[in-house]
Amino acid sequence: MSLSKKWTLYVLHHSHTDIGYTERQEKLKRYHVDFIQQAIDILKAIEDGEHPEWEGFRWVCENYWQVENFLANSSAENIASFERYVQAGLIDISLNYLNMTELVDQDVLNHKLKEGRNYADRLAVPLDSAMSADINGYSWGYADALAENGIENLFSCIHTHHGMFPAGKKHNGFWWEGPSGERVLTWVSDHYHMGNELCLVPGHGITYLLEDRFNEKAAVSDFSITEDRIYQYIGALDSDPEYEYDFVPIMVSGMSTDNGAPNGRILERIKEWNERHGAEIQIEMITLNHFFEILREKMNELPVYRGDWNDWWADGVGSTPAVVKHYKDAQRKYHIGKQLSPELTVEDKAYMKDVEYELALYAEHTWGYSSSVTEPWETLVNDLDFRKSAYAIRANQLASLKLDEILATKGEVSIRPEREKLFKVINPLGIARTDSVCLYIEHWEDVEGVTVDTLLQNIEVVDEKTGEVVRTQVREIARAKEVEIVTHLEAFEERIFRIRPKKKLSKENYQYLAVDKIKDIMYEGWQDGLRVNEHQIETDYYKMTLDETKGIVSLIDKQDGRSLLRDNLIHAPFVGVYERTETKPDAWEVRHTMGRNRKKVGTKRYVSELSDIRIVESGEVSATAVFTYELVGTQMYEIHLKVYRDTPKIDVTLRLHKDSVWDPENLYIAFPFTTGETEELYFDKAGCVMRPGVDQLPGTNQEFYLVQEGAAYVGTEKAFLIALKDTPLLVLGELEHHLIELSGQNKETNNAEPLYVWAMNNFWETNFKVDLAGFYEFRYTLSVVSKKEPKEATELCKAYNQGFLSMYI
Repeated sequence: MSLSKKWTLYVLHHSHTDIGYTERQEKLKRYHVDFIQQAIDILKAIEDGEHPEWEGFRWVCENYWQVENFLANSSAENIASFERYVQAGLIDISLNYLNMTELVDQDVLNHKLKEGRNYADRLAVPLDSAMSADINGYSWGYADALAENGIENLFSCIHTHHGMFPAGKKHNGFWWEGPSGERVLTWVSDHYHMGNELCLVPGHGITYLLEDRFNEKAAVSDFSITEDRIYQYIGALDSDPEYEYDFVPIMVSGMSTDNGAPNGRILERIKEWNERHGAEIQIEMITLNHFFEILREKMNELPVYRGDWNDWWADGVGSTPAVVKHYKDAQRKYHIGKQLSPELTVEDKAYMKDVEYELALYAEHTWGYSSSVTEPWETLVNDLDFRKSAYAIRANQLASLKLDEILATKGEVSIRPEREKLFKVINPLGIARTDSVCLYIEHWEDVEGVTVDTLLQNIEVVDEKTGEVVRTQVREIARAKEVEIVTHLEAFEERIFRIRPKKKLSKENYQYLAVDKIKDIMYEGWQDGLRVNEHQIETDYYKMTLDETKGIVSLIDKQDGRSLLRDNLIHAPFVGVYERTETKPDAWEVRHTMGRNRKKVGTKRYVSELSDIRIVESGEVSATAVFTYELVGTQMYEIHLKVYRDTPKIDVTLRLHKDSVWDPENLYIAFPFTTGETEELYFDKAGCVMRPGVDQLPGTNQEFYLVQEGAAYVGTEKAFLIALKDTPLLVLGELEHHLIELSGQNKETNNAEPLYVWAMNNFWETNFKVDLAGFYEFRYTLSVVSKKEPKEATELCKAYNQGFLSMYI
């Protein structure tokens, strides 16, 4: 093949970290420690003259997690050797901590990046680059997190299965500008095993990316295959008029596997190549930081892209909805602890290190074993799933214990006999707000000597500071009475409330009640700001019309008379949409060929059918309606809708009993809301607030998004908030199979498309959990607030998710 210029193929030798994909998580931790030791041993063998043919060997630690574990599990002598090779530029450290999903929040991400930065600074080596592999994107705030920690370069090797690189091409450099305006030099390379595909590893070729000359008996490690593939690969770049460089970097593993060891024999293949073809294509093994030195020296003016690099692989978190809910709860407790008591959290270095480690490890992109879908019964598949869940569980335990410690300093006491019914309510955020909160009386307790059952509707709550009796609503729950109030608290304010018997017992108002005690006259039911029945729910804030077959058919904001339901809604609020694809020909193949749609043309789609509406509660604080649906794939699909009398807050709870199904599935929940004004939709992602379809890199995913706290439609006079407590995936647009439109391909964006919560899925053919069966409870809060800036609006989503805290004192 004739080339127009001499080329250099730069090879970056690394081991791709997939924690749990090929072995037990703790075993892989040990492997990666050993891999660094093997790299040290290779370099020593070169120094000692044992393997002069391996001269030129370089090793790149793909992330700081590998280094962290090596430092904690190696001898002083081996650590000294490692640091000597790092300072000599023979071993390089990518300052990325791990290949993360967007579950990780900005605080944890920043702190983990800082650990690598501090280590590099301590060694006095100029490390300023990060590499990632496999994952298909990063939250926009990631660019700021890199820049903030002195990481100036990002090398991204995307795996385009079910995903795609940005800007329409790989081998592409650009400046990625973060929300703050800081920029990171970014290079989008090829698949992280491309060096293996080009047969640079003798005896270890792989064949699933490139299939030329492939057959079952092909000796893919044969040098003639290397020649064919490298010339084709470089030839394609040489003939591309848009590619202006005379070099290209690729990554290579020492073995044809994720979590693979280093291999000195790659240098034998490189040496043989250079002897035969070095005049046309020179191959050189280099480090990550060296590559960016070369790029910065040779690059011309690069485009600047500002926006979110939305991850195509974020949807995998939908395969474990119960554990993700537990993880989100751990995140909230972690943040609440820091907000309430920095001296007991941030200054507790051991706690911060431990809880952030567990939060980071659960957010790492690997979800399970390679055969998790094809062999879901296998012991190893389930063992690895339990271990993955344990990261979230341990994070929740650590954060819970720390929060308990903090609340104890604020006066919380354990249960005890004959205690005064005093409760402290705390606003854990630095913004003033009104919200509901629940106080709890144990089932065995009394109130001033009178049993709770006797006083069920005849107790009251008093604000100890003002002496005001606040509206109270009591309900029975397992092992306790739940006493709900609504109150206003300033930023970080703490308020004490007392539960006591009413001085005068109340009786039900029978004015419009028939002998059968049924209320069904139109003017009945309006009681001081609340009307509720099976056909309407009305407060001072909202007027909602219910239909016995469709559910909510009208929702009016009474402050301006505008509808809060979209004109282009397809499904009524909270309707479930279930998708199921026939397993044909087998569980792996049907999923493998789904592409970026997460479904097929023949996917069956079922919409929940409303079978009943009933009012289960109406009181001084709130009213709750239960919508019961029939939905294929479930044994129970119930929406519990709670509206409040004295605050524009609507709590929505989905109670679900999901069948066990091996077929690919998706479950969506409709959220077709609007301000009714000219508006823009904003999502709260890690480290940023962004407009889907607008604030994105060109050519990136605008089908679905993984958010931190929720979404906000921000209009000209008000904002409509959707706080997501448990299920962080959101989908925009049509659910049917369609041609994928990437951001920037059309002047129209999907910012105004109907919104769905993507509660769960199991469409992946590997790695993710296949069984979605079980009982679930997912929670959401809706609210209309006066005009807010986007960041303020999404901060209120966070406030609703954190809620007010209450405790015995």
